[in-house]
Amino acid sequence: MIRILIADDEALIRASLRVLLDAEADLHVVGEAADGAQAVQSSAAMRPDVVLMDIRMPGIDGIQATARINQADPQRRPKVLILTTFGNDEYLYGALRAGASGFVLKRAEPTELTHTIRLVAAGSTLVLPAGARARIVHRRDETRTRWDALIARLSPRERQVLQLLATGRSNSEIAGELFLGLQTVKTHVTSILTKLGARDRTQAVVIAYESGFATSAGSSIPS
Repeated sequence: MIRILIADDEALIRASLRVLLDAEADLHVVGEAADGAQAVQSSAAMRPDVVLMDIRMPGIDGIQATARINQADPQRRPKVLILTTFGNDEYLYGALRAGASGFVLKRAEPTELTHTIRLVAAGSTLVLPAGARARIVHRRDETRTRWDALIARLSPRERQVLQLLATGRSNSEIAGELFLGLQTVKTHVTSILTKLGARDRTQAVVIAYESGFATSAGSSIPS
């Protein structure tokens, strides 16, 4: 059962999402929050697996709340999925930098929302929109030196795996492309996260783009 906290300042949206999500056998809404401050408090108290976080809320907004949630105990903090009407790349970039694991627009189909929740809860990498990738690439010079030192710690095989992660491939797809066993790929991913100091696969992808290791246009797999 995936436990979900809904954070949105519109009561009607919270109620609609609760009905939608509780209708799924493996999803359960454990609470609601009307602003970012409540989201942070409720996350700490209720320990959900996923927080559905709106960006624009009174007081502490969704990006600030996401950052605060990710400053909590790393062993127990939930995944944050940004749910917003705004497709603005600046918002998406800020949310990813704050530690969000992905995003979905409020106009998405219900099946897309539930599928994305399951992906985020499972720790899967979400493909970043082209605009968000471009925004990360544009800002890479600000943090490139810091990330370069971390990327240099990766083995040649880990670099191959990270390059494929940056294109949104799953563990199974990476295993097929590199002719590796699935467990071997999982081991490489765990090692990559540890060496990069990344919370999850999504943050590892952000680091890959910010460092210049991956590009918004894509590149060949390094040998």
